[in-house]
Amino acid sequence: MTSMDRRGFVAAAAGAAAAAVALNPQTAAAASATAVKGTQPFAPTDTGDLPYEDEGDFADADRGFVAAFTGGPIKTAAGKLAWDPAAYTFIGAHKGRPDSVDPSLWRQARLLSRRGLYKVTDRIYQVRGLDLSNMTIVEGDTGIIVIDPLISAETAAAALALYREHRDPKSDRPVKAMIYTHPHVDHFGGCRGVLPGGAQGVEILAPEGFMEHAVSENVYAGPAMARRSAYMYGAQLPTGVKAQVGCGLGLNVSLGTVGLIPPTRYISATGQDVTLDGVRIEFQMTPGTECQAEMNFLFPDLRAVCMAENATHTMHNIITLRGAQVRDAHAWAGYLTESVGLYAGKADVAFASHHWPTWGNDAIVGLLTHQRDLYGYLHDQTVRLINQGRTGSEIAESFRLPPQLEGVWANRGYYGSISHNVKGIYQRYMGWFDANPAHLWQHPPVEEAKRWVECLGGQRAVRRQARRYAERGDLRFAVTLLNNAVFNDPDDRDAKRELAGLYTRLGRRMENAVWRNFYLMAAQELTEGVKPATSATLGPDMYMALSVGQLIDSMAVRVNGPKAWDVSLTVDWHIGDTYWHLRLANGLLTWTTSAAAAKDAGLTMTMTKPQLLALLAGKGTAGITMTGDPALLKRLLSVLDAPDPDFPIVTP
Repeated sequence: MTSMDRRGFVAAAAGAAAAAVALNPQTAAAASATAVKGTQPFAPTDTGDLPYEDEGDFADADRGFVAAFTGGPIKTAAGKLAWDPAAYTFIGAHKGRPDSVDPSLWRQARLLSRRGLYKVTDRIYQVRGLDLSNMTIVEGDTGIIVIDPLISAETAAAALALYREHRDPKSDRPVKAMIYTHPHVDHFGGCRGVLPGGAQGVEILAPEGFMEHAVSENVYAGPAMARRSAYMYGAQLPTGVKAQVGCGLGLNVSLGTVGLIPPTRYISATGQDVTLDGVRIEFQMTPGTECQAEMNFLFPDLRAVCMAENATHTMHNIITLRGAQVRDAHAWAGYLTESVGLYAGKADVAFASHHWPTWGNDAIVGLLTHQRDLYGYLHDQTVRLINQGRTGSEIAESFRLPPQLEGVWANRGYYGSISHNVKGIYQRYMGWFDANPAHLWQHPPVEEAKRWVECLGGQRAVRRQARRYAERGDLRFAVTLLNNAVFNDPDDRDAKRELAGLYTRLGRRMENAVWRNFYLMAAQELTEGVKPATSATLGPDMYMALSVGQLIDSMAVRVNGPKAWDVSLTVDWHIGDTYWHLRLANGLLTWTTSAAAAKDAGLTMTMTKPQLLALLAGKGTAGITMTGDPALLKRLLSVLDAPDPDFPIVTP
């Protein structure tokens, strides 16, 4: 059954069950009684009763410690800061719980602030705290196997050097294989730090579909995702108890050089067995969970299992706030059920691409079961309430986990949250529209803000009302009012200052690190303006990994439609043995490689793929042979808009 078929089946089954309940008044009354009273799941009072006396995670986070990373700032060849190991030393140095950080989030930050080399079990080591993710190293018979080489080449090289210094100081055993658990950049981007010369005989394994998702997510909507990621990770915030304290999944993203060495072998089926350098590995495919292409795997002889990013020590995202395709919470829960069956009794330690390991088979089964129940409950209860006519925001407002799940540290919402995950599940089934026609054709933000401010009596009246709501403790509606004031008049410095103050207050009470970062980034942007983007540098690997079709598609989403309405042209790109027939008409750029569809092009360009990449990067046409009218190329390029990496978010 495809994911689309399964989604339709689940919705239909839920609808049938709802109809059956409606026929039985007693059952209907019982179901209604299970509705949970509305709560504010991120208020500090909700995290005060958690079992802080339980120090088990701290023991696990410190277990197997080999050596700390004692180096200084990690920089790129150009001198750009890729990672500052000292940026989070304030967490360990701070005494007690700061008032400016939710106590549960502070606990998570303390756990994540450890950095260094750790032994997981015999022959398996991890480097933690040098990037958003972990790098895992497995010792084979003659060399090593690297799992998930971080985001940047520079941090990956530093992690590998730390391992070699303390575990392999003399033999310098070669990298015999590398495994990408899934195609998010924090799991492959640092590959050139591990293999600077490329694969060259090294086996590189990845789940089927890896390349398609690795490149597409970073290209089509990449600029907008990158801008929103700056908010999600608080990339431009200072670190400190009043600012950025991590992001729940890790500390932050590194800002070095991103590479992509294509896999040499794809894993396509659960149960597939591969031996790398004498180490036997059994795979479990988990598509549509935390990533569209992902896999867990067991080392049966070492009694260790890698859970990729499918079971970590936080509630994960069903939809990320940076933007992404909605993940399938139902499938996620199903694959974790399968994991329990596959690994119960077969593993003594479970490790993941983030956080710290879990030791003991009972504890492993407990983690997988609790996380399975978390995602399954989020999905099923959201669908149940959808079929009772609730909207996404209504469901999110009243949703609460069962106490036996809510009190599990690994289920707390440090990275994902109940609120935005429930809305993501709603979006997956129902889309953006809640069926209320008043929401079908609303004004865009600025025009709506003008009308709200007019109705409320002007800027001063809105600010006055916002202060009244803030004094009552209703910061949520206070920021709604002030947001309208800012969008009505972005030059109103008082409105911006007051809104920034409320965002700061909200941010500092969040258990969810990503929500905290969003609020604090918004406050910074309102008071200091938009700062130039700080992000990792995509190396040439990423662009070379794109097919020619994907490169044309990346141009197509930049075509300024109205500007190109009256432009009609055809261009052929002859690359290798293939002709790519491009057509621009009606404001749309399309392509085909079909010889049957080919017509006389106004311009034919014969070139290599590197020459095409240079052309698209604005470096000219050197070495490209052109037959026909070269003015057509200039005309085509003239209707392409450049993405804005620094567009405003909290102002018009």
